[in-house]
Amino acid sequence: MSPVLHGPEEDNRHRGAGGEVHQEIQEIQHRRDQVIGGQAVIEGVMFRSARSLVVAVRTPGGEISVRGERIRPLRHRFPPLRKPFLRGIAVLIESIHLGTKALIASAEEASGGEAKGGSGSIALALLMSALLGVGLFIALPAFLAGKLAQGGWTFNLLDGLIRLAIFLAYIAFISTMPDIRRVFQYHGAEHKSINAYEAGDELTEERVMGYSTLHPRCGTSFILTVLVLSILIFSLAGRPESMAVRIGSRLALIPVVAGLSYEIIGFASKHRGNKLVDLAVAPGLLLQRLTTREPSRDQVRVALAALKELLSMEGER
Repeated sequence: MSPVLHGPEEDNRHRGAGGEVHQEIQEIQHRRDQVIGGQAVIEGVMFRSARSLVVAVRTPGGEISVRGERIRPLRHRFPPLRKPFLRGIAVLIESIHLGTKALIASAEEASGGEAKGGSGSIALALLMSALLGVGLFIALPAFLAGKLAQGGWTFNLLDGLIRLAIFLAYIAFISTMPDIRRVFQYHGAEHKSINAYEAGDELTEERVMGYSTLHPRCGTSFILTVLVLSILIFSLAGRPESMAVRIGSRLALIPVVAGLSYEIIGFASKHRGNKLVDLAVAPGLLLQRLTTREPSRDQVRVALAALKELLSMEGER
């Protein structure tokens, strides 16, 4: 992904005072046949569509570095992965792969290419984080539930509640860190931009700032759905006596939980406005108040640079 630096002149171009790029983007804005996803990265935002991925990062020099590349989703290469349930597993794998790639790229850009140890150390840090996640959110709840509960249903219910409590405590704790708060602000900028795009509104800082930092298709809502659904799915494994089997069974069932959760989130996104659906997604939106913060205009500008570059790439035929 070759970087493109956007200084003041390029920022004005992206804000669309006129010209071919602005017209092209305005035309694309009114097509709602594609779903755009994204995530906050270090000092920036990543957006992706079915065919393209863009990462925009604010550099130490104050410029906006935008990197874009073409991607080919697994479901396009392997048609069976377009089927319900299987597509959720494919999206999970892609999200982990592309999200990790975007994080590494953003860390390098945000540090001016001087990230300690380079991409190798960043990848190692992400691996260690994954292992910590398994220990904290799978092994620890299973261990504690095994000590406190005997029956299968009681064990799985307690296991799920402990996991949920640890997750909420973890989010509340890291949200006190200044660096994480900035990431949460970029998360809010990502949501504001997507909400404006999906509403068919102008993609200007002034318009986008007025939108909500919450979105029903957010990964936070997905995680909460996974945590709740896992209580039911993990019950299929009963109460394994061996700690290794407890952990292994949960890891093995993650694709099942992820696939079902993806379908639930997709259904909820398509039926926004339905009272029952809105009630069901309310806890996820409430949780997003922990994982998003109100962004600055400068952060929204970065998110818009990424989104507009993605829309421009999608306009190429």
